[in-house]
Amino acid sequence: MENEKQPPVVGSAGVIEDETLIRALGRRYLTYALSTIMHRALPDVRDGLKPVHRRLLFAMQLLKMPPDGPFKKSARVVGDVVGKYHPHGEQSVYDALVRLAQDFSARYPLIDGQGNFGNIDGDNPAAMRYTECRLTGVAASILRGLDDDAVDFSPNYDGQETEPDVLPSAFPNLLANGANGIAVGMATSIPPHNAGELCEALLHLLKHPGASVEKLAEFVPAPDFPTGGILIEPAASILDAYRTGRGGFRLRSKWEKVDLGRGRYEIIVTEIPFQVQKAKLIERIAALVTEKKLPILADVRDESAEDLRMVLEPRSGNVDAAVLMEALFRQTDLEVRIPLNLNVLDARRTPRVMSLGEALQAFLDHRREVLLRRSRHRIGKIDTRAETLDGYIIAYLNLDRVIEIIREEDHPKPIMMAEFDLTDNQAEAILNMRLRSLRKLEEMELRKERAALAEERDGLAALLEDEGAQSKALAAEVRETRKTFGKDSPGGARRTEIAEAPKVEAPSLESMIDKEPVTVICSENGWIRAMKGHVALDSEVKYKDGDGPRFMFHAHTTDRLLLLATNGRFYTIGADRLPGGRSMGEPVRLLVDIPNDEGMVALVPHVPGAKGIVATAAGRGFVLPEADALAQTRTGKQVLVTDPLAPAAAYIRVPEGDDSVAIVGQNRKLLVFPLAELPELSRGKGVQLQRYKDGGMADLRSIAWENGLQWSMSNGNTRTVPVDELAQWRGKRASAGAMAPRGFPKDNRFS
Repeated sequence: MENEKQPPVVGSAGVIEDETLIRALGRRYLTYALSTIMHRALPDVRDGLKPVHRRLLFAMQLLKMPPDGPFKKSARVVGDVVGKYHPHGEQSVYDALVRLAQDFSARYPLIDGQGNFGNIDGDNPAAMRYTECRLTGVAASILRGLDDDAVDFSPNYDGQETEPDVLPSAFPNLLANGANGIAVGMATSIPPHNAGELCEALLHLLKHPGASVEKLAEFVPAPDFPTGGILIEPAASILDAYRTGRGGFRLRSKWEKVDLGRGRYEIIVTEIPFQVQKAKLIERIAALVTEKKLPILADVRDESAEDLRMVLEPRSGNVDAAVLMEALFRQTDLEVRIPLNLNVLDARRTPRVMSLGEALQAFLDHRREVLLRRSRHRIGKIDTRAETLDGYIIAYLNLDRVIEIIREEDHPKPIMMAEFDLTDNQAEAILNMRLRSLRKLEEMELRKERAALAEERDGLAALLEDEGAQSKALAAEVRETRKTFGKDSPGGARRTEIAEAPKVEAPSLESMIDKEPVTVICSENGWIRAMKGHVALDSEVKYKDGDGPRFMFHAHTTDRLLLLATNGRFYTIGADRLPGGRSMGEPVRLLVDIPNDEGMVALVPHVPGAKGIVATAAGRGFVLPEADALAQTRTGKQVLVTDPLAPAAAYIRVPEGDDSVAIVGQNRKLLVFPLAELPELSRGKGVQLQRYKDGGMADLRSIAWENGLQWSMSNGNTRTVPVDELAQWRGKRASAGAMAPRGFPKDNRFS
């Protein structure tokens, strides 16, 4: 049988088991997902580091690169990390090193860089062979205690070295520097905070275990970004984000208005949001000016030197600066939303989303464990030294006999141990003592050192038993961190200002455009232009050879034009963006993304609140609120569902007072039915307007029943069928109708 399980195949590698492909892929993908989550994307809540960052700092400590030491080549650090601990691409490791050294990426840089490490413009750093680095004071505090058995070590990837599972981290790095990462099925996004404020919260949490997030938020009111800016997120929203571990923060640029005299002014932007590249931001603003999407802005310049200085020049001194900035905040990255997703690996290496209080408590729990382990390690060192001192005291009291044994015996160690009741370590220490040390072998000094060690040991033993004493010791460590990195230290003051969003309405595009009359002209081949003023619609207009008139109507520069294509999509074009009327215009496809195999059906200026009827060539349609046809992108908005045999064929606006629909088919049959029988939809296929055996719809229009039916004649006159003669064409929607009246245009169109 095809599905019968085959017997296992025995090869040189052993037994090959039968397994379905989906199961094999699933198991391997799960392994990959866990590896990504545990070893690449999510930081540890205890030291706030991902494995690559932890390995960088550890390797730099082994290379002896302290904050006050000499710089060494970045390539040397990257080589050690890749060769010993992190078997991945060296460029990815160098990128991680660079980010730790950039003062605009890290609130408290962990690496002190020398050379080109990139800039806020987004320029790339120099190659690793050209740059040098060393640890910063923050990194030194994170590594402090690593030699005191403060954390566990594990074998590296090849088993020849060991590396720490986590760093001792006397600095609250997770929240102070933040983290970003994307794993499989989860992500993390933690904005940076002020270390001084975090220390205040930690001190309160030590004094009041289980303190509420509301209370902790009094000490940590909001993130603090290295590039400054103004945070305008409401306090209630910030509190909710800290409570749940998920949320976001609105951050906008810092700016000031500079008066130039004579009614003119400039806007100087001095701080931009976190992780926004200045060069791309200026490029985006310049594009808005070029594309006339921000008519009230005349120019943007970059005058930055060491400090950021971006100059915005308004088109007129009458433009309110706050209104201009609100428009820029809405359309550019001068304002961004920084997400919060406090998803981290806890002490058991389990990923979970924590609240602000849980993250702070996890840090304190880690520091308590480090304190206990360092204390036990110190007690062991004290016991070893005390044992040695006891041996020295015995040797001092019996110095002549000790010297005699050493001089006369071939194997003095066992004789000394037996005669003076010494341990192996004590005897070894006495035998290894240099002769010059004999002058220092004074009983009082030895006993004094022994007493000091005993006192220190008693204090450490008491610390291990007393949680209150442990909390006091932790509080002292936090105060030391606050003193070193708090608000009074260099670079420790809060950089991001917290403020309420100003109550200024961002202007609409129409309000920023000077309202001027234009005449829109579009040819059969889709060449569109706008002539200044409202010229007569029957004026003679020139077109390209082989082209002719299609649409011509009056509008204003503030209008938005709606273009319906045969694919049933509406495209929106700003009238102010149309080329001038002196030329032949430009193809409409340069303004909107209409497929080459689709044609134009209708082009009208948008009227707020208006409604229209949209229909296909098969005679299906519905009433459309025109506001629902406005598109926000060049690709348009799908409104009418079409198919190759029934493309979009008509869009007619329904004037106020019209209550009926007149439709004529290619078979010259005319039907008039109540407008109320058509549904009002925002998108769909519509309902059948008129029934046909052959062909489809030719034209339709809305009418007021009491005014009868009118159409245009070829000689320019208008023919009217009064209401009392129109009854024979009156029917229900989807009826076949009757033959059109005598004199109806041969092209089956009302106009």
